[in-house]
Amino acid sequence: MRIDQRNNGASVTQTTSQQYITDRWNSFGSVTSKFSSQQNAGSVTPPAGFTNYVGVTSSSAYSVISTDFFLIGQRIEGFNIADLGWGTANAQPVTLSFWVRSSLTGTFGGSLQNSAQTRTYPYSYTISAANTWEYKTITIAGDTTGTWLTNNGVGVTLWFSLGVGSSNTGTAGAWAASSALAPTGSTSVVGTNGATFYITGVQLEKGSTATSFDYRPYGTELALCQRYTQVFGGDSNYNSIGTLGIAASSTTIDYYSFPLAVKLRANPSLSWSGNWRADDGFTASYAVTNIAIQGIALNQTTGVISINVASGLTAGRAYQLQANNSTASRLILSSEL
Repeated sequence: MRIDQRNNGASVTQTTSQQYITDRWNSFGSVTSKFSSQQNAGSVTPPAGFTNYVGVTSSSAYSVISTDFFLIGQRIEGFNIADLGWGTANAQPVTLSFWVRSSLTGTFGGSLQNSAQTRTYPYSYTISAANTWEYKTITIAGDTTGTWLTNNGVGVTLWFSLGVGSSNTGTAGAWAASSALAPTGSTSVVGTNGATFYITGVQLEKGSTATSFDYRPYGTELALCQRYTQVFGGDSNYNSIGTLGIAASSTTIDYYSFPLAVKLRANPSLSWSGNWRADDGFTASYAVTNIAIQGIALNQTTGVISINVASGLTAGRAYQLQANNSTASRLILSSEL
């Protein structure tokens, strides 16, 4: 939970589409605005050995109906589960371990799912003491049937339930040909106003025994996250994004070299916010400030980007894109699953 490129520790309100909390961890729900999530929400002391966690806070006392679901989770790339052999007679077991803390007690749960959501394993665990970190381990037999991707698609999705209706639940502790998101009877966090659910140290590993948490260097962890998301700008400086490109017209910069931190999982979608400027790098009088970006396209194979703006460029002149001295000026490349 250390890397938070998108939000830099800010709170995220759950919607009906995928909203990222920290890197790789997302929130999701069938009805919008039923909980918020945040890196280190509530500022409690994490378990020994950890400095960060993801915290969820319920926004109301919501009565979950049969078709509802409220979740946080992570989609794991198929390349990273290829050695499990799921979908074959040689399917290997996995063990899920994590630290959890909630203002509620009782039976909680979640699920593992394949990409097609046709194979599901609902799992359950118990939180015994309110507002106390507890360590959990759950061993799951490998699935010998179903289709499990072993490429750069979704290999398996891990969900933690915050409230799931009866139509989306199933029997705990067994694989089934279903799309169950949680075990029957698990506690609804969104059912209590202001209820909290905090989690950290999540590890899903091959084998029947939980091992100690795999602490990786920060730079290694960041690079692994950057396979899925890379964020540029956003730190109140005139950050230059890439190298010089040539203005083909008053509205387009072409042949713009854009070095990536690491190769992304797939060619990304791009989004941007805040104010930007196009600078020729030499003469301030030719800089175009507060440009309105209308489109950006990147081919990560060639590392070449094209930028469309509203107007203001001089055809034939070389320009460099710069974040315009604001934390709101950010360019996000997303190759999430």
